[in-house]
Amino acid sequence: MNTDIENLFKDKVIGHPAGLFVIFFTEMWERFSFYGMKILLVLFLTAPYLSDNPGWEWSRENALALIGTYSSLLYLTPIVGGWLADKVMGYKWAVIIGCFVMMLGHAAMVFETPWSLYLGLALLIIGTGFFKPNMTSMISEMYKGRESKKDGAYTIYYMGVNAGAFFGMMLCGYLAENIGWGYGFGLAGIFMFGGLVQFWLAKDLFGEIGEKPSKIHEVELPQNVNEESPKQHITTSVKDKLNQFTLLDKVLIVLSSLGGLLYLFNDPLSKIGNINLLPFKLGDFDGSSVTVLIALLLFLYLIISRIVRYTPVVRDNIIAVAVFGIFTVFFFSAFEQSLGSMTLFARDYTARALTGNSALVFKIIDTILTIGPLAIITWVLYLLFKKTYSKIPYSNIVLGLTFVFLWYVVFYKINNEFSKETTEVGASWFGILNSFFIITLAPSFSKWWESKYNPSVAMKYGIGLILLGLGFGILVFGTLGIPQGAKTASVSMIFLILAYLFHTMGELCISPVGLSYLSKLVPSRMIGFMFGIWYLAIAIGKKIAGTTGGMIDKITEQYSLSTFFLLFALVPIAMGVVSMILNPILKKLMHGVR
Repeated sequence: MNTDIENLFKDKVIGHPAGLFVIFFTEMWERFSFYGMKILLVLFLTAPYLSDNPGWEWSRENALALIGTYSSLLYLTPIVGGWLADKVMGYKWAVIIGCFVMMLGHAAMVFETPWSLYLGLALLIIGTGFFKPNMTSMISEMYKGRESKKDGAYTIYYMGVNAGAFFGMMLCGYLAENIGWGYGFGLAGIFMFGGLVQFWLAKDLFGEIGEKPSKIHEVELPQNVNEESPKQHITTSVKDKLNQFTLLDKVLIVLSSLGGLLYLFNDPLSKIGNINLLPFKLGDFDGSSVTVLIALLLFLYLIISRIVRYTPVVRDNIIAVAVFGIFTVFFFSAFEQSLGSMTLFARDYTARALTGNSALVFKIIDTILTIGPLAIITWVLYLLFKKTYSKIPYSNIVLGLTFVFLWYVVFYKINNEFSKETTEVGASWFGILNSFFIITLAPSFSKWWESKYNPSVAMKYGIGLILLGLGFGILVFGTLGIPQGAKTASVSMIFLILAYLFHTMGELCISPVGLSYLSKLVPSRMIGFMFGIWYLAIAIGKKIAGTTGGMIDKITEQYSLSTFFLLFALVPIAMGVVSMILNPILKKLMHGVR
């Protein structure tokens, strides 16, 4: 394995092995297709039948119930996909399988029928399960022995994630809103296919890295303060026996998982198809509420019963992780409105029609936003070609062709926009703001974390949640003049742009640091289990986001749209204050981990 790593590091691009950039572009195309499709979903499902670009005219509640379940499952299947890659197929083949299944999912959605939609979403959920956890695992394996360069590698990888999301939402959204939904879904599928073929043809570059796991397990040195040294292997063995999953643990996992999955599927099925999988009541509570509550109680018992088995230091650290997990649920339940209720707000309540100088200024800014990042990434592609053309020529040819097609779509969009006297900004366009602000602001936040003013994790969570709430506060102010029950309005775009800015700053305080602190606080023998718990917290947050976002019509009709956004402003700010108040307690629970 060391030989393969050394070979990878012989051909460097911007100081990193060329293989990292193969992963970078594969991830970029996957995120392009994923976010390009996802930004369209709520718009397509809720678009009226009788329009120039007819959709299915679902209610907002039904559409967001489906999207909430879909988004939640996207963070649950990676737990299974990561385990299968670790134990059975290896990271490389898991990525290839994931790309192929997702490509089929995008292809199914082009047909715009109920069965093709549900099949497409199911395939995307399964494919993401194989793909999502294993790209980062390949990077981790590539940089064994070179841990000092990992931060830079993950930064480059994260840029690929955001570049893909940026161009996917911009271009898939543009084609879907201006030509037809099928064109947007189809474009997502085309680039997913390009990512699959490019990675498949480049797989030999990685040698044995990411291949099927051998039965001989490597022994790694302790990775954090909670790990015992090799001299303590006898004590560790005793502790590992205490930490093993008992029969009761396994039963609780199965029952709580089953209850959670029943709720996830029953919510959209009962609303959209009038199919109730849980047709019973317990007092004033329906079957779904009872089932998810029981599942939650069983899961809490499982966590608490496992925590008490650990040593005091480890136990305290896991309690700290659990507290941050709760804050994570609250964060994502509000933050994920970006691809739900905020996209609907962009379409129905935002003044998007521009004329005269305003239209010209927007066209120029939009062109710079499009051409600038694409030119930089194309330059990186050229550097990769120079280093690897003799080793993976066919992969590079495919990658080059996908970029030629990408430039063609970009020029089509720009030419088409400049040919019009007026401009109507697409509702999907606002989705690119999160990726744009991440790319521009991430370096500043990184420098902040490395300075002497680096706040503790509890303070970072507090700042992030408060910034998120302030973003919704801006929308509250912008919607004060909208009358009760209004279905449309013309609020200035500046309010939505500023909201995305504050939300992105909040995300930069929370998303990158959560997993980092998890890896520091939890012993490596428990990393897999705790990463699963973390993904579960995000999944719960995303489902809550769909459920609460679906209340937009009810709250607007009964109160106002500003009241709807006020709820998303107050709750995160309150949780942010709680996180800051708990800072001294959480510091003690972390036992010096920074």
